[in-house]
Amino acid sequence: MTSKTHLTEPQGKLENWLDAEREALEQAGLRRHLRTVMSAPTGTINLDGRDVVLLGSNNYLGLSTHPKVIAAAVEATQIFGTGASGSRLISGNNELYTTLETNLAKVKGTEAALVFSSGYAANTSIIPVLVGEGDLILSDALNHASIIDGCRLSRATKKVYRHCDMEHLTVLLSESTTFRRRLIVTDGVFSMDGDIAPLPDICDLAAEHDAMVLVDDAHGFGVLGGNGSGTVAHFGLERTDIVQMGTFSKAVGALGGYIAGSHALIELLINRARGFIFTTGLPPATLAAANAALDVMRSAPELRQRLFSHAKCLKIALIDLGYTLLPSETQILPVVLGNPQRATSVAEVLLAEGVFAPAIRPPAVPPDTSRLRLTVMATHTEAEIQRAIDGFAAVFPEAHYPQNV
Repeated sequence: MTSKTHLTEPQGKLENWLDAEREALEQAGLRRHLRTVMSAPTGTINLDGRDVVLLGSNNYLGLSTHPKVIAAAVEATQIFGTGASGSRLISGNNELYTTLETNLAKVKGTEAALVFSSGYAANTSIIPVLVGEGDLILSDALNHASIIDGCRLSRATKKVYRHCDMEHLTVLLSESTTFRRRLIVTDGVFSMDGDIAPLPDICDLAAEHDAMVLVDDAHGFGVLGGNGSGTVAHFGLERTDIVQMGTFSKAVGALGGYIAGSHALIELLINRARGFIFTTGLPPATLAAANAALDVMRSAPELRQRLFSHAKCLKIALIDLGYTLLPSETQILPVVLGNPQRATSVAEVLLAEGVFAPAIRPPAVPPDTSRLRLTVMATHTEAEIQRAIDGFAAVFPEAHYPQNV
């Protein structure tokens, strides 16, 4: 009898706590649930059994369904099997890694590159290698969660500068001369706002104050720059001391993260980056797909042109309809709605109109800035873009969208 009581009481406490947490999320408009995608991520997808226009994918260039990319993945699976079956330092360092990292370094204009299992793993690995106790991180207020977690893991002191505010960053640098090393870290393209970091100004300040620079180029890679090489190329920066992080899970249409930089940096990461050392290598199909996608990305500038043409068309139409958008410079178009309940409500009404535009709420964005984060793709058709515009037109009066948010 005593044993049964001992077993059931903690379980009851756990269930009560879980129910209370779930209810708190519901009341705050922050409860999330998973939807089931039942088709490839093209311009229209089957979501929970229904065909809808997709405005919530990071597959910006549509490369995840490109015939050359799919063929490369299939061939690699037939040759090497489905999994790496070991960490890269033991038995999982497939020869496809060498090809991909060599190709990637050429695209990024760096001496070398190192591939990780994800962008999150890359950020949480690189930051603790670059800085630790006695060092300082200067981080943009709107940096991605993986950067924030990497900062925490490093145990370095962290100071947050106001979003893209170079005057504030200058003050923080001037006040922090006693630290051993200083690292400025910023997104290249901010994932929830769509704006681009003032990288030339950041690099100038870093040079003036003897600080390092790390750029998270997850949403700029494949999209910005002459051949899609990212934010550094977008600004024409030729500095070799910028540490570039990015992913293959956005415009490249595959999976994995990377760090691009000097040979010395990559050598140090191989020996000290915990997210590299203690994880299984990526599947061969993923490596081959990413490498094929890099080739398509470089040889097909029309994909980027089409992407930005769609973004411009949708942005102008939404503003004309009366929606409030943040001043995005990229393929990411944030429609600000304010509170979480309004964002989820408008998203559901849009879904009923056949448009999937996911609601983004805290903690992904600051309080009172919940939004629909719209992303276009090069593979959208003009008809799909128009269908999305028609959906927003139909929703505007029904959702009682406020004129001044």
